[in-house]
Amino acid sequence: MTSARKSALPYTFRRISHAMELSKPVGEVEEERIISSQSTIPDQSAAAAAAEEAPAQASGIRENKAWKFFKYGIIGALTGATAFAGYASYAYSLDEVEEKTKTLRESVNYTASSDASNVEKYQGLLYSTVMTVPAKVVELYLDLRKLLEEHVKGFTEPASDKLLPDLHPAEQHVFTLVLDLNETIIYSDWKRDRGWRTFKRPGVDDFLQHLGRFYEIVVYSDQLSMYVDPVVERLDTNHFIRYRLSRSATKYQDGKHYRDLSKLNRDPGKILYVSGHAFENSLQPENCVPIKPFKIDETGDVPLDTALLDLIPFLEYVARNSPSDIRTVLASYERRDIGKEFLERSKDYQRRMQEQRQQGRLWRR
Repeated sequence: MTSARKSALPYTFRRISHAMELSKPVGEVEEERIISSQSTIPDQSAAAAAAEEAPAQASGIRENKAWKFFKYGIIGALTGATAFAGYASYAYSLDEVEEKTKTLRESVNYTASSDASNVEKYQGLLYSTVMTVPAKVVELYLDLRKLLEEHVKGFTEPASDKLLPDLHPAEQHVFTLVLDLNETIIYSDWKRDRGWRTFKRPGVDDFLQHLGRFYEIVVYSDQLSMYVDPVVERLDTNHFIRYRLSRSATKYQDGKHYRDLSKLNRDPGKILYVSGHAFENSLQPENCVPIKPFKIDETGDVPLDTALLDLIPFLEYVARNSPSDIRTVLASYERRDIGKEFLERSKDYQRRMQEQRQQGRLWRR
């Protein structure tokens, strides 16, 4: 009896569950079947889509790698070319680069001889084709560098290789006296509350008037011509100063404007450069005549200054005696105050001459 009951239980449950399904509305039963059937469709479509996308993704990855390789190759080539150009610009001059790359640039025109074999002609053609790109790059670099250096030269080099016109044949023996402007024959400064103020150095009028008879006087300043010209016109009303040279005539080097006396179109052995900063702003220290800088304090009181007048005896002596090379004369003063040193030498010379005269008188007796 017990076993018969146990075997009847599954059948009973099946009837009960079937009865429950029959008790449900028809719509709900169909909806559950549709949902269950739809749940299997995405799984099948996703697998098919993944199978289709796999080759496309693989090809996309290969294309992306190729593009990255090409891009980084271009960047590396440009970086290497830029580094090479920078090093060549720093280490070599334009003429040196042209000489070192001459063989490379001529390789484009390489042709095999007429009696060469076809293989050799093909190799020559291939070689010239391969060398075309590097040769063109080098030529482009040389053209750009030449253009840039010419542009920079307009700001760093004097405006001309001959800053002064040729000296008249009758004045070939005349020395050229080059004068700095600020802190040498004038003092000028500017402040926001008062603007510009300009002072003449004591003795500058007598200095110009006296030495204008012996020298060709030139003002050489690192200021702009719009400043130099009006100052010189007011300073030199008698026109003892023959020429004025401003910033465009200087050489810009290491952040500073230098006077290049070699561009004056004059004999270097007959040029004297007088400045309060002679050895600091001239490229030819052997022609320099140093003088004490002239400055004015805030009160505007002009100090007692005789530096220009003290220099007149030496400059007149040079003009009258015309040494063959003034540079050897200036070297003997060893950068000392030439005005005072010349006065001491003159006194010593006069004392010795007087002693010789007295000795001559004693011998006559």
